[in-house]
Amino acid sequence: MDSQPFNQLDQFEFHHTLAETKGIALVLFTSEGCASCRAWQQLLDNYQQHHPAINLYCVDAQRESALIHELEIFHLPAIYLYANGVFHAEIQSEARLSRFEHAIQTALAQPAQEQP
Repeated sequence: MDSQPFNQLDQFEFHHTLAETKGIALVLFTSEGCASCRAWQQLLDNYQQHHPAINLYCVDAQRESALIHELEIFHLPAIYLYANGVFHAEIQSEARLSRFEHAIQTALAQPAQEQP
């Protein structure tokens, strides 16, 4: 990444790190061989350049299979949105910056959801 790197999370630090994160946090669940995941990493890096206060985290699904199972993630990439330490929503969006920004704003305008 050209700007700040993604902060890597593992199953042991995932919950408490996000609970302590102030503001908006995005977590990308990814896998090394996933081309879509690489595209999302680039898009999120670009998004952070426009929104530097955003906290970006990444979870390697292959290494953290217990966490992936706990959160019931079945498809990669997956992106979770947290606001002030609370799970807010899974973001479903086309991998285009304008669509992603709209999806984030729409999700933040809704009440927080229960974490899977």
